Amino acid sequence: MSNSKPLIIGVSGASGLIYAVRTLKYVLEADLPIELVASKAAYMVWQSEQNLRMPGDPEQQAEFWRDQAGVPSLGKLRCHSWQDVAANIASGSFRTLGMIVIPCSMSTVSKLANGLSSDLLERAADVQLKEGRKLIVVPRETPLSLIHLRNLTTLAESGVRIVPAIPAWYHQPQTIEDLVDFVVARALDQLDLDCVPLKRWKNDI
Repeated sequence: MSNSKPLIIGVSGASGLIYAVRTLKYVLEADLPIELVASKAAYMVWQSEQNLRMPGDPEQQAEFWRDQAGVPSLGKLRCHSWQDVAANIASGSFRTLGMIVIPCSMSTVSKLANGLSSDLLERAADVQLKEGRKLIVVPRETPLSLIHLRNLTTLAESGVRIVPAIPAWYHQPQTIEDLVDFVVARALDQLDLDCVPLKRWKNDI
């Protein structure tokens, strides 16, 4: 699979970093270029969930993500600091395949729904909206308050694809990774990327 336009992957501070890791794994293995930005809160989640310190230096961070995804050399990966609002992905003139925010916190959902850009992740997502490009958010929160639902509705009305981190069971998952990969596959489906080995629904009747 080849495409000259990069995919932006945004990683917010929601729980469930495994979703980001598995997305990175499959997109890198598909040899698609990636521009990755993790929010400030994502650093704290890595420490909390995995007791790991994510490097702040972009080059070291790229090595960190590759190590977590188990893809040391395939594909192209460039990481950005959450503070670097002058990065290429902050500009609408930088052409992309689109952007996926996985996992996406309700704080990030709220800011995107209200046009706020306090860091590079939010700015990059806002750029996708204003340029009419594909933006997919994978919210990982439960239960959802009325405020959450209204913010998600605002995003959906703006053309954002909402893919909740809710797996199915018809593909007969055997591991946690199988459950995670279902969500990753459905999120990437929104970008017409079929790079996750997934047993899809078949009506054999």
